[in-house]
Amino acid sequence: MIAYLKGDFVHKSPANVQVEVNGVGYDVQISLNTYSKIQHLDKGTLQTSLLIREDAHILYGFFDLAEKEMFQLLLGVSGIGASTARVMLSYMKPEELAKAIVQNDTRTLEGIKGIGKKSAERMVLELRDKLAKHPLDSNISPMKNNTLHQDALNALTALGINRQAANQAIEKTIAAESNLSVEELIKKALRTL
Repeated sequence: MIAYLKGDFVHKSPANVQVEVNGVGYDVQISLNTYSKIQHLDKGTLQTSLLIREDAHILYGFFDLAEKEMFQLLLGVSGIGASTARVMLSYMKPEELAKAIVQNDTRTLEGIKGIGKKSAERMVLELRDKLAKHPLDSNISPMKNNTLHQDALNALTALGINRQAANQAIEKTIAAESNLSVEELIKKALRTL
């Protein structure tokens, strides 16, 4: 498995990029989301996922781990292949897609080319709990820019506490006291549960 590629972006288009790594050129399929982030770069790192079929080995590249994780989750949904997953990630950022799935927003999902009502419902059914328990690296929480809040939330959910209950406990603790360290926040939030 090729986990990532770090090298020069020799040729870029909205659908693929050729990455030269130590004299070897890799043709990597990408989403528009990734293209928008690398279009002005001459070199960099792409997280990758290798799909092996009978007739081809196809390498998919992603600017960050959140997009790669979402791609792999989408591949696990019955009826969604790599091309459809790539199109979905071209329409929406991973965190937007995760938010739509967690919030059961099938209408937004149906707005993506190739996704009908049944596919949207299946996606929500199969991925909602996974995304709620294990959010992507770029979090879907409305307070995603608050790293203290996020670190505490990740720690509490890792301990097996329901995400919503943990979030409420953290918000209650932050409202009562400010300037807490992550450790103090986690301990005090545990006491309110």
